[in-house]
Amino acid sequence: MIDFLTVLPVVLVLIFTGIFAGVLAGLLGVGGGIVIVPVLYFIFQSFGVSSESSMAIAVATSLAVIVPTSISSIRSHYKARNIDTMIMRQWTPFIFLFALLGSLFSTQIDAKLIIFLFGIIACFVSINMIFKNSFTFTFKQLPSRFIQTMMASVVGFLSVMIGIGGGTLGVPILSSLNLATHRAVGTAACFGLFIALPGALMALFLSDTPNDALIGHVGLISLPALFLIAPLTVIFAPIGVKLGKILNQNQLKKVFAVTLFFTGLRMLYKAY
Repeated sequence: MIDFLTVLPVVLVLIFTGIFAGVLAGLLGVGGGIVIVPVLYFIFQSFGVSSESSMAIAVATSLAVIVPTSISSIRSHYKARNIDTMIMRQWTPFIFLFALLGSLFSTQIDAKLIIFLFGIIACFVSINMIFKNSFTFTFKQLPSRFIQTMMASVVGFLSVMIGIGGGTLGVPILSSLNLATHRAVGTAACFGLFIALPGALMALFLSDTPNDALIGHVGLISLPALFLIAPLTVIFAPIGVKLGKILNQNQLKKVFAVTLFFTGLRMLYKAY
């Protein structure tokens, strides 16, 4: 049995994770999943859960958190007219379809591959954040429907496999299409719902709870983590937006990017 003194630090870490993920999403336009997944992964392992089970639960729980968070974010961006409806209509069917396929595929492969994939994407995102002004690529004109379909498919497939929303991969891709930053963030927030919903539902109803999982799981989703983190991300995302008007975002992005890079390297080491 896990005693109160053992659980209390974990509860505090989960609370901090929810606050930090929410603020970060509003402040930098980075999806909370890129923070939530590694934190949950290492927390579960500290309780003796295997690396493979920890990653599966962390990804599923992160997707469950993203569902209400993205709905709240979509409402805010819709009111601010930050959503490109044309891209939404063209991209979301493929994002949803490939998120569904990604969810199915992730159950058939070694969990170490998912850990490795998360590490690679985390390092890629961090490098992109640090050197964005130096290596930014943009299309001179909107690419063909086929290329846009491929982009949408990649966003849906990869994001659901590692438990991240639409912002982490969606914002840089949409920015490469010459979409203004605020519209890229708003549109990518919509992607998050169509990525997370099929992944979370499959993890909830069609997946078995690992034998070494802690108490309070339904399928692959940790209910204690979900109920602690999700409300805080919704509450603190608007605060992050307000802080973005005060703080130096470029410096904050670099600090977060360096931290994310070393987190990605650690995940790669775990996969190895």
